[in-house]
Amino acid sequence: MDTIVNDKFYETRNQLVEEITLLSNAQFNRKPDKDKWSIAQVCHHLVLLDERVITVISSGLKKLDSTQNERKEIHTILLDRTKKFIAPEMIEPSIELFEVQQMLNMLSKSRKELMRFLSTIEDESVLEKKSVMHPALGELPLDQWIELIYLHEQRHMLQIKEIKLLCEIEK
Repeated sequence: MDTIVNDKFYETRNQLVEEITLLSNAQFNRKPDKDKWSIAQVCHHLVLLDERVITVISSGLKKLDSTQNERKEIHTILLDRTKKFIAPEMIEPSIELFEVQQMLNMLSKSRKELMRFLSTIEDESVLEKKSVMHPALGELPLDQWIELIYLHEQRHMLQIKEIKLLCEIEK
């Protein structure tokens, strides 16, 4: 995997861990509004995405046809918090309460599994040639699915900071 992308994975995840580590379980599970996610739910959503991307890339790699698809401006799209997306059901977070340490373990486990999976891809050039449909972005090359992970996480870090402000949670 590209060193820059790899660094972004670790950098973004470390920032996330820093944002949540010192929260109490009550702060972690507090929702700014009944229709909005708690910080715990945002984190659970990120765990589910790590797991889902393994399935998506795995199925994309098995495709026989390799159609070169148009690259999307995913940086611009994902980091624009004014553009709202609805999480697909398979990565919608649980309504159950989570403990901070439990979530830190889940985040660590899902990321290790994802990184292990990505390290098994022998010919990374195929990632640019094959694509899978993304529910919000359309047909997306597999290498952009990988990039999407840390960009998506950065987007949700902004959301976590917003939740902290709305719930008056100190850093």
